[in-house]
Amino acid sequence: MLVAMEHGKIVFSNSALELDALPGESAAMRSKQSMKASLPSATLELRAVPFTLRNLKEDLEDLGSNFDGAPDLEFRLASKALELEQSGLSYQRIPPDYRFPYGHTHKEQEEVFVVVRGSGRMKLDDEIVEVKEWDVVRVPPGTWRGYEGGPEGLEILVFGAPNLGENPREDVEGQRGWWAD
Repeated sequence: MLVAMEHGKIVFSNSALELDALPGESAAMRSKQSMKASLPSATLELRAVPFTLRNLKEDLEDLGSNFDGAPDLEFRLASKALELEQSGLSYQRIPPDYRFPYGHTHKEQEEVFVVVRGSGRMKLDDEIVEVKEWDVVRVPPGTWRGYEGGPEGLEILVFGAPNLGENPREDVEGQRGWWAD
């Protein structure tokens, strides 16, 4: 049987296949009992499963210091690292009793905020809501948003769609100190 790889496919050719006798038989018996079988041609296509694996805490740069805020503010963008095509993802850790220094809104992107640890509050336009572990908040485009950590801090995953591509700043408007008491 002839097996070859052609253009990412395994091709089995239409050739004879020798089948050996059962184990434990002598070499002479095996040679006499060799059989030939004819197999039809077949093509088996193997495809790589496209995926990207990254660790949000270990593999992604912490951009928290870019926001001129608390020294232990964490902000990790995962969209490029994960090669996301249709959506965006970030991980953020807001320290206890600290308000993220910027509010923002999007022209086109809808965002979903998932609280994975801690608690806090979110300001959505003029409404303030309490959030706790495993709460999920959907925020449509055009809504201003901001958030702050509660007594244990606030850890969130933020999913956005559509992906904002190479120029995400074109879709977002931000304002430092947007949420002022």
